[in-house]
Amino acid sequence: MSDLNTAMIEKYRGNFLGEVEANVEEGEWLKMCMQCGACSGSCPLGNAWAHPPQELFMMVRAGKREAVLSSDSMWMCTSCYNCIVRCPRELPITHIMHGLANYAKRLGLVAKNQPTARFAKIFWDNMMKKGRVNELKLGLSLYFADGFGQGIKNSLANKDLGTKMMKAKRMSAMEFFGGHGVEDASGFQKMIQKAQELETARVEKNGK
Repeated sequence: MSDLNTAMIEKYRGNFLGEVEANVEEGEWLKMCMQCGACSGSCPLGNAWAHPPQELFMMVRAGKREAVLSSDSMWMCTSCYNCIVRCPRELPITHIMHGLANYAKRLGLVAKNQPTARFAKIFWDNMMKKGRVNELKLGLSLYFADGFGQGIKNSLANKDLGTKMMKAKRMSAMEFFGGHGVEDASGFQKMIQKAQELETARVEKNGK
């Protein structure tokens, strides 16, 4: 268990809803959920969720901290925003789901091989180098994430997709040698670094 997680447990012991309200984006809206299920019925992945949004929100209110933060459900959100559009109380459900996923990550409670979390890390590292995503290197990083042999299999299985991306000019062999980026990559990286410092300060303040 991380020191941050331990600190959060001590601060918010017996009040997981308060913890979520203080540390999750738009978390203060969660208590407005009236359990109608419109969000789950609107979600294209609704049948695949272990805990659909309204159930996850009820679990938060019931104080089921470990079950919520270790759940894969919030990582399944594809940001289609159907739930927000159809929620009768206009809850920012998508934001809360992503916020819960981010909070679980900060606390070190995400499974090592959680696929969405792993993709997010690879995507972020790729984008941070030049401020724009290098599609070729992103694809290669994903294909070879489980070793060279599996990477070759993945590459061969997706060769038609790669060809289509090249024809559509979404990917170029030149990207292997650098690819495109923002004009001021250094300035971009400094901006992100400053934002991370501000977020770290906020998290540390809430953890006390």
